[in-house]
Amino acid sequence: MRVAAIDIGSNAIRLQVSSIIRYNERDTIKNLEYVRFPLRLGQDVFSQGRILKATEEKFIKLMKAYKMLLDLYEVSAYRVCATSAFRESANGAQIAARVFEECGMTLEIISGDEEANLVNKAIFKFLDDKSYLHIDVGGGSTELNLYFNRQKIASESFQLGSVRNMSLDSFPEAWVKLEEWIKENVLKSYYPVIAIGTGGNINKLFELSVTKNKKAKSINLAELSAVHFLISRMSIDERIHQLMLNPDRADVIVPASEIYLHVMQKAKAKKIVVPDLGLKDGIIESQYEKVKDQIPHILSPN
Repeated sequence: MRVAAIDIGSNAIRLQVSSIIRYNERDTIKNLEYVRFPLRLGQDVFSQGRILKATEEKFIKLMKAYKMLLDLYEVSAYRVCATSAFRESANGAQIAARVFEECGMTLEIISGDEEANLVNKAIFKFLDDKSYLHIDVGGGSTELNLYFNRQKIASESFQLGSVRNMSLDSFPEAWVKLEEWIKENVLKSYYPVIAIGTGGNINKLFELSVTKNKKAKSINLAELSAVHFLISRMSIDERIHQLMLNPDRADVIVPASEIYLHVMQKAKAKKIVVPDLGLKDGIIESQYEKVKDQIPHILSPN
């Protein structure tokens, strides 16, 4: 059985198709297809307040292509989720209606809370009884979730993101709100706090780190600061040609790294775990829950 997720972010739009196999009463989710297309919806929305016509036409073409892949893979269940760019776009609902009419897919414009809940489905398996601060930096928003003893203590969404912070000069109110939330929720009784980072930029920052812990999938604060120091002093062309970053990653990685660093410093987190998961993985988990009672059994010959 196959399930799929379409994650419509501010910097890129992702499709993931996964296969679910049940063997001896144990279910395994295996990724079959992953496509990331760099369509920057947030560039329109955060500067113009809406998705411009040229971007809309390209977006519709992409949705039609993704729908063809869903059909070819004979996907049993899928979910299409749009985040901050669509939430703030004046014509987001109108474009969502067009997707339904022309592509036959229901596009959900989800809230920051729902976005955080879906990502949490994917990272929950990494939690134990320690204190964790989950930092999910997207193109237009940042979600923070505090966990203790595998229980969510607090959660909040902030209008800070890699594309948004690149497009505009400053966000004093958003930064203040973020710092106040950390001060009010990340109490000394939860120390030491371990950060968990999700989002494409933290995955790339992890790859660029010299002293990363590959086995633990973690990077300490000092090394993350060192990577930020390196890339922030390089031009975009240097990041593309020397660090081999994609153009749509090369310009947003610096503002994204600043958010991760700022949160870690304020929360006094000394390291960040990077499980290489995101919203698409949470959507896959949600679709697995939807179809798990229908999965055919494959029994061992013994």
